[in-house]
Amino acid sequence: MSDLRTAIERATPRRKRWPWVAAAVAVLLVAGGGFALTRGDASTGRSATAGAPVRGGTLQFALIDYQRSPDPQWGTNYAESLIGNNITDKLTWQDPDTGEITPWLAESWEYNKDLTEFTFHLRKDVTFSDGSPFDSEVVKANFDQYVHGDEKLGINPNGAILLPGYIETLTPDRYTAVVRFEKPLASFLQASSFTANAQPGFLSLSTLKLSAEERTDPKKVIGTGPFVYESWQPQVKTVLVRRKGYNWAPPALKHKGEAYLDRIVFNTIPEASVRTGSLTSGAIDATLDVGTTDEKPLADQGFKIIYRGVSGTSIFFNLNSQLFPTDDIAVRRAIQLGWDREAVRKTVLTDSYSVATSVLAPSVPGYVDYSGTVLRYDPEKAGRLLDEAGWKEGPDGIRVKEGKKLVVKLLGISNLVANKPAYESIQQDLKKIGIDLRLTVVPIPDYTALLTKAKTDWNIVAANRSRNDPAVLNLQYGPALGNGSYVTKDSPGIDVDEVTRTLGALELTLDPATRKQYAKAAQDLLLDKYALVNPVYNPSQVIAHADYVHGIIFDAQSRNHFVDTWKSNGK
Repeated sequence: MSDLRTAIERATPRRKRWPWVAAAVAVLLVAGGGFALTRGDASTGRSATAGAPVRGGTLQFALIDYQRSPDPQWGTNYAESLIGNNITDKLTWQDPDTGEITPWLAESWEYNKDLTEFTFHLRKDVTFSDGSPFDSEVVKANFDQYVHGDEKLGINPNGAILLPGYIETLTPDRYTAVVRFEKPLASFLQASSFTANAQPGFLSLSTLKLSAEERTDPKKVIGTGPFVYESWQPQVKTVLVRRKGYNWAPPALKHKGEAYLDRIVFNTIPEASVRTGSLTSGAIDATLDVGTTDEKPLADQGFKIIYRGVSGTSIFFNLNSQLFPTDDIAVRRAIQLGWDREAVRKTVLTDSYSVATSVLAPSVPGYVDYSGTVLRYDPEKAGRLLDEAGWKEGPDGIRVKEGKKLVVKLLGISNLVANKPAYESIQQDLKKIGIDLRLTVVPIPDYTALLTKAKTDWNIVAANRSRNDPAVLNLQYGPALGNGSYVTKDSPGIDVDEVTRTLGALELTLDPATRKQYAKAAQDLLLDKYALVNPVYNPSQVIAHADYVHGIIFDAQSRNHFVDTWKSNGK
């Protein structure tokens, strides 16, 4: 899985893609009895455990993606954020069920009335794996480089989008850090726990002095986390080993001391059949990116299927408001109304997923259900909207206006198993109302390259963005930030100032009731008033693991933490 990247994130130089596994693995899937899925524990995001934890052993874990750099502040795919979360820690931890921000490296905090100044009181017992202390000087150095980058070192401003308006971090004493912004940033508390794209995991001062190229040596990437790098083979695997002396897991996890596992091997296995075969053969202990058609057969064989929906946006079609023909709001509305969501649910998705009923995932505070209004299946109304806008049916059934056919070009990512089948189902339905949806669904490296011309070449960019906070809408669609629908003063019929103001309001308050109102206004604007996005389905991270694996944690962005993971076979 990979979140939609911002312009700053896309500026990172492209690296070569992984080698595809050539050998086929024969897999015998035994038909059997009941099929059970397990969601993470509501209070901690932890998968079910049995008995007293056993220390030791190596977890062999498979991923569809590979880690392109050991630098966790740079990484933007799921493999990178997942691995980065296990070598670094954050200031705070977000409860994956309630969204509450709770202590981690910061014991407590307060903020001013204007939400422009946040004061964190740090733990005094935290060290990096090289023995250097974690203190306010480190917090300042990390945030400064995270937001501003360092051109001489080749470090991009990876945190500039997440922390807009960052001014500085003050250090009134060794264990107090005051983070200041030029304008209100209500979402900063959630950002201090953020675990997805280009995360703010803390790196040692020695690491921050290194260039981007030097940070490709994993032994030089030093964090405070429960694991440290042992090795990194690009496009093949990353190996982590237990950090000795670690004793500052988030209190909410109730984990004391070091991680249980000795080692984790993250294996890059792009092909679903090979991941499944490796699991059933015992070559690996667990795999992420379980195919929808593999969930039931694996469960029938006794493997545990655990999952958590990804908090943030749904898998969306961002509709280009400047490019013909999606610059026509009638076309955008017809795309929203013209496909059968129930068909996608029945034929493409499993119970681990759900059809999107808003651009926000249901787990995000402020989510509103639009399934009965603009996101219902109503091909007749979609047809009328197109008729009224002057789109006439052509000889091949595809509509035409002023001599131009209603061709809509989509760019999407193939690394989620449900993506392409869902898009193909929508394609078939839209063709029935005269819209020719043309799909380009490709692996992440190709997608990243093509995305550089999204504004001029693609009517739809299909992706998602992880963040368990309604401000994800401002991050993704704010004209000064992600601007996912390319809204400008030249976008026909769209008031760019209204879009900026409505989405920006999410940063003005932490009052739950008021923020809920602002979240609804933002969704109303994106989905109804301007029809800038067509939500498709709510993605999940689905893991299959052997029954001797316990304690895999899903956090609030559905990334995995292994500080509490153990194997009852001890191997």
